[in-house]
This record gives sequence, structure tokens and C-alpha cells, in this order.
Amino acid sequence: MNQKITVAKGDGIGPEIMDATLKIIVAAGAKIDIEEIEVGEKVYLAGNTAGIAKESWDVIRRNKIFLKAPITTPQGGGYKSLNVTTRKFLGLYANVRPCNSLHPFVATKHPEMDIVIVRENEEDLYAGIEHQQTDEVVQCLKLISRPGCEKIVRYAFEYTKQYGRKKVTCFTKDNIMKQTDGLFHQVFDEIAKEYPGIENEHWIIDIGAAKMADTPEAFDVIVMPNLYGDVLSDVAAQIAGSVGLAGSANIGTQCAMFEAIHGSAPRRAGQNLANPSGLLQGAVMMLNHIGQTDVAEKVQNAWLKTIEDGIHTYDVYKEGTSVKKVGTKEFAEAVIANLGKQPTTLKPVNFANGSALTLKPYIRKAPAKKELVGVDLFVHWNGTNPNELADKVKAIATENVHLSMITNRGIKVWPEGFEETFCTDHWRCRFKPLEGANISKADIITLLSKAQSLEIDVIKTENLYNFDGKAGYSLGQGQ
Repeated sequence: MNQKITVAKGDGIGPEIMDATLKIIVAAGAKIDIEEIEVGEKVYLAGNTAGIAKESWDVIRRNKIFLKAPITTPQGGGYKSLNVTTRKFLGLYANVRPCNSLHPFVATKHPEMDIVIVRENEEDLYAGIEHQQTDEVVQCLKLISRPGCEKIVRYAFEYTKQYGRKKVTCFTKDNIMKQTDGLFHQVFDEIAKEYPGIENEHWIIDIGAAKMADTPEAFDVIVMPNLYGDVLSDVAAQIAGSVGLAGSANIGTQCAMFEAIHGSAPRRAGQNLANPSGLLQGAVMMLNHIGQTDVAEKVQNAWLKTIEDGIHTYDVYKEGTSVKKVGTKEFAEAVIANLGKQPTTLKPVNFANGSALTLKPYIRKAPAKKELVGVDLFVHWNGTNPNELADKVKAIATENVHLSMITNRGIKVWPEGFEETFCTDHWRCRFKPLEGANISKADIITLLSKAQSLEIDVIKTENLYNFDGKAGYSLGQGQ
């Protein structure tokens, strides 16, 4: 039976590259039935800030498989990224981006590069929870969950095992973000023990990114939280040869979306110039996912043969290396002509171990013992001397709870702050119980009530907890 898939042709160059991609995979024997929907700029500008109609969601959810061309999100007006929305609504927690060198046929400084970036797709700073809190300070909440970490890390190891790769590397910044990135690293170490046959390692993101950009052949599969993965997958695609050549799979437990990683390039639309390779790579991953690995293999080898033959679109065409510059349609025709053939210099692919991964379900652990041990009151105050603020805020203390610290943008400024430290109008005032005393939520209500009566502008509170005796909050920088 044919697999029914949802297709969106998108904006800009989207319709051209989608037509080329579908023509190639159908010619290769893909057993698919296509149900097309409209998403993107036209939908946005018709007054739908989500960029997609409810009826289109129904189609995607019914078919489970979504092949999407790039779309244009209008600037301003509160329009939300449909890519981010789709990934989160459908639970597409894993973003998979292979980045391979096509040396010597596509220019790159890294001829041995062959890495796969597995990016967490639902949380981190991309939760999109932002607030302006004072005249001078806005915040964005970074949310990292244990289920999110476990799902993406386990996916990376299972992918590595299924595709016969050797090593998984984790990138985080847990030397600074000890709670959020610290959890990601901790879960990575826990799950790595379940895969003794696969090498594992951890790098701090900054030096890891530098190493990847300089010596990508040192890596195999790299797993990262959302923001780092978004940035570095584009870097990896570019240093491999071109962002325009890279595809992306977004995988969930029920649905999956496949796409190119580049944008809609409206300046190139309608000119028969665009390279369909990125979307074609997404379609190859789709074919693997739905179990049509023989077709995926045929398409990928034909594409590699076309690249090897020097049949290139303008974005990768290079005098002396390329043989013929072609347009979108002509490139698709060349790939179709090569179906059944294999490259001779580039390594042919073998997708015998393709198809969707089956992961263990997440099992929620027993709740930890949770103990309230303090509270942070965030205050909007236009003064500049932390000692003055401390004198003001001390007045709201209770008989059990006292002011223990004030920070500004995370750095401790009271007690014993430095006059050289620049301060904004956003202050964190930490209250802890006196020695031998406890703090309750009633104490927090009292603090807030007294702050209100003294016209102290409390803009946010964060309760401080210990979990099984371990602090679930960060110290102030300099504490």
C-alpha cells in the first residue's frame, strides 16, 4: 500500500524545489499518495498569525508524515514561526541533520567531514517564554526537562547504533548553567552507560564548536540542546559545503516532518535557479522513516552521482570543478537520469538499517523530597547603590526570614559588592530563613504584602527548593 503524506509547497523557492523533489522520488518508485495543504505567507497575511489553518492541522495529524518546503514568516505583527509551532504541537522532539562533505565536487575545507547533529527540538530557550520586567531588562526562560533530555539523548544513541556509527558527543555549557545544561549533561552520562559499545564524550559548547569548525572529522554524532543545535547544525552544513545541500528530519513518537534547513529565498523565486538538494535530502530521510529504504538508497546514490558528474546549480557551481551549470528542473532531470547508478568517487550509501527508530517510553521517576528553603524577589528599582536598596528591602523581613543577598544580572552586589559593577534597574533580592528557622509560603506572602505597603515594586518571585537535599537553584555569581 502507498503511504499517504502531507505536502506543503511553501513560499519563495518552495514550490519549485518541492516539484523537483517529488518528481525525483516518484520516478525512483516511491509508494506515496500526496495530500497538499497551504501554509506560510499567504495564510499569515490572510489574518492567521499561526500561518496554518485548523483544517491543515487535521490533515497533518491524520497522515502523520509531513514533507514541507521553506516558508516565509512576515516580519513584525506577532507572527509565530510555523516551524517551531509544528515541532512542538506534534511532539517532534528530535531534529536530525546529517552534514557530509562532497569533496572534491563541492568546495569545502573539510574533505573527511561526516557528522550527524541530533538537536533537541521542543524546549530550551525555544519555549519562547519572554517578558519585559523593567525599563532596562527583558528575560527569556530556558526550560530543560528530564523527559526532554532523556528522549533526545536516547534517540542519539539509538540512531548511532542503527546506522553503524561509533561515537556520540554531547555539547553543553554546564560550567555556567549548572542547573539546566547540567541536567542535560547528567542525563547524557546516565544513558551512555546503557550503550557500552558506543564511545561517548562531552565538550563545553564553545570549545566544542571551535573544534567542530576546525576538525569536524573528530566527531560522529553530536547531541545538543535546542539553541546550540540550531546554530551549529547550520555551521556544520555550511562548512561541509553549503546550507543549501542539507536536509532535516523532525521526529516524534507519532508524527514526523521533513524539510530543507534553508529558508524560502524569495529573491530567487520563479527563476529556475534554486537547488532542490536540501529538500531532496529531507525527502530521502522521509523515505527511510516510512520504510522505503530501497527507494531512499536509489535516490541518494543518483543524487551523489549527479553531484559527482559535475551537474550543479548556481550556488555550488565552480569553474574547473563543475561541468555544467543547470537550473532547478534540469538538476532534477539529471538525478532522474542517474537513478539506478552509483557514484564512483563519493561513497555510495547503503540504507539497509533505515526505517523509524523505536524507543523505550519515558518512565517518570519517583518524586524527590522537595523542601522550600528560600525565595528570590525580583525588584524593579531605579537607584544605583545596592546598599540603599538593601536598607529598603530589609524592612520587609519577617522574624523567620532575612535578606541574605542582592544580585544584579546574576552578580552579587550586596553584601560586599564592588562599586565598579554596573547595575541595571533589575535586582534579585534573596531571602533565606534564619539559622534554626524554616520558611513557609505564608512567609513569602508576608514578604510580598510588606513590600506592597512600602511601595517596593516586586515584579517576579522564584521559590528556592532543595530536592532530596540538593540545591535546586543557583548561587549568585561571586557568592
